[in-house]
Amino acid sequence: MASLFVEQLTVIDFSYLCPERGLVGESWLVDVVLDGSLNEQGMVFDFGNVKKDIKQAIDSTIDHTLVVPSKSKAIQLVDHGDIREVMLETSQNGILHCQAPSAAIVPIPVDVITPSTLKAVVEEHLKSVVPDNVDSVSVNLYPQSIQEAYYHYSHGLKKHHGDCQRIAHGHRSPLKVKLDGQTSPQLASQWAKKWQDIYLVTEADILDEFENKGFRYIKCGYQAPQGYFELTINKKCCYFFQTDTTVELIAQHLAQEIKKDYPSHQVTVHAYEGYKKGAIATA
Repeated sequence: MASLFVEQLTVIDFSYLCPERGLVGESWLVDVVLDGSLNEQGMVFDFGNVKKDIKQAIDSTIDHTLVVPSKSKAIQLVDHGDIREVMLETSQNGILHCQAPSAAIVPIPVDVITPSTLKAVVEEHLKSVVPDNVDSVSVNLYPQSIQEAYYHYSHGLKKHHGDCQRIAHGHRSPLKVKLDGQTSPQLASQWAKKWQDIYLVTEADILDEFENKGFRYIKCGYQAPQGYFELTINKKCCYFFQTDTTVELIAQHLAQEIKKDYPSHQVTVHAYEGYKKGAIATA
């Protein structure tokens, strides 16, 4: 028996439903260990195939999706052919409802979404793509250790041709702010707190705004290449953009907003999108 491992093979960027926090954007790193016998090349599995086939298989499970703990009593899940609907009801934020092509909403038969509850799902999926000499697959899912400010956000990019078009996927992202070249942890923390568990709304995507049982809701929707997407969410959980919400536009927006309070200073924002990638904007 031999083992092959790859640390931080990929990053899964997704959102999930939480009865306490609502819609949560997340980014988890993935380590993989393959146990098995050596093949004719003296390998358990070629590293090139691990980085290609295994990574692709992991990304196709929950990456850029809305993950739903289907056993939670706060969750209702209904399928209509290729369309899936999910509703989360909480006392704090009322109703959250999402309708999307079924591939964009992934039910997991657990009460809560954690790295450990998703571990078995990813491992089971990987068993179907490894060669016969691989006896077992083990993964470790975990968030990046971030020392500076960070925030969880969810969004959808209707113009994107890939999975970013899905209306409720997200990221866990560091944020750095500089004034005249000097790092300002205070400003970064201020905005990270403001955007904790936030949904970023493009105003052009708003279909309706209404009140029900004391809660004010925003309904967003759009047609994208993968199909029709719709999300209804408590307005207090949203932040509004006049533009799309790409990371480039997020960084630009933050720099411009901070500049309003510091007009005589140069403001530079490093806005991350998940792990070790993002955009820089200066105002």
